[in-house]
Amino acid sequence: MLVEVIKSKVAERREEIIKFMREIVAIPSMEGQLKEVGERIGAEMTSLGFEEVRFDKMGNIMGRIGSGKRVIVYDSHIDTVGVGDPATWGWDPFIGKVENGILYGRGACDEKGSTPGMVHGLAIANELGLLEGTTAYYFGNMEEWCDGIAPNTFVEVDPGIRPDFVVIGEPTKMQVYRGHKGRVELKVTSTGKSAHAASHHLGDSALYKMLSVISGIRDLDAHLHTDSFLGKGTVMVTDAKISTASINAVPDGFTIFIDRRLTFGETKEEAIQQIKDLIPGYLRDSITVEELFYDDPSYTGFVFPVEKYYPAWALESAHPIVQAGQETIRRLWDEVRPTGKWSFSTNGTYWAGKAGIPSIGFGPGDEEWAHTSLEQVPLDEVVAATEFYALFPKMLGKEVNK
Repeated sequence: MLVEVIKSKVAERREEIIKFMREIVAIPSMEGQLKEVGERIGAEMTSLGFEEVRFDKMGNIMGRIGSGKRVIVYDSHIDTVGVGDPATWGWDPFIGKVENGILYGRGACDEKGSTPGMVHGLAIANELGLLEGTTAYYFGNMEEWCDGIAPNTFVEVDPGIRPDFVVIGEPTKMQVYRGHKGRVELKVTSTGKSAHAASHHLGDSALYKMLSVISGIRDLDAHLHTDSFLGKGTVMVTDAKISTASINAVPDGFTIFIDRRLTFGETKEEAIQQIKDLIPGYLRDSITVEELFYDDPSYTGFVFPVEKYYPAWALESAHPIVQAGQETIRRLWDEVRPTGKWSFSTNGTYWAGKAGIPSIGFGPGDEEWAHTSLEQVPLDEVVAATEFYALFPKMLGKEVNK
């Protein structure tokens, strides 16, 4: 009976949910600029009866509904990457287009697609008394440039609350996800001596010093550790910068940036040492390896310095929050779907990886479309996810109280 009531209420709101989705995708929120899209989401929560709606100090939008002892956070990052060359899209990346029931647009999949369902789902749960004993937060935050920094501030700064459980809305193909690899971001810098290229023997090329390190990183990737659930660790040179007086000069500085994905059985310290070991002995005085640090201010001017290390995490399939997610799917759609994991990184690096807060992922769409000019999400999934977010708190309560 309860499932039928939820489905009916969601069906009644279908056009409202889709309209809300189209509107927030149409609001650009690149480079952490959340004010305008946050205001639109805040207005929706206010109209739906959330008891507290506000921006936090960092500039994330949050809404609170319910007043129980158990605290649940629905986490959806509402910033996006840029669009790249607009000509590669074939349509306006923000207005988007709908074709065969699929919405194409920047942020449609990664990750605005979960926001309408989370906001409306919590409102429906509250209407039906499914938040009894629960305080729920919708947390629309910035994540693209530093995973986990927003939830870190949620727990330690504003509102200074440690939730008991978290649902992350990154795309999961409407399955329950329960982990992903971690990563550490590194910078390797070589120094040399400038000279005119016509007399390059008088100089010392910082670029040439790095060549063996780069090839060593390429070869290292094939030999990294593999975990049975999370998969193999990876390493990749992702960017480079050169310091040179001109295109006719020997470079006196060269820097590469490394994305090192960490699986279970690997540590940050071991990963850093692996890169250091690739530096020839005679060059160790002129090549350094550093862990990157994030201290960029948000659009509100808020600064929260963190190291760019993101732990791997995973929950067992038998964990109560995983089982609650699986039972929610079974009740709603009479299906048993396999649990999974993301290939990319999410705010789970803080919630579950650093803070140890039980977390799962559930969201519409497929991560393979993230950051592409074909970014997309099926609108039927956006609407159906609302059913999940409405029923889940009830199922979680049952699992926890077993």
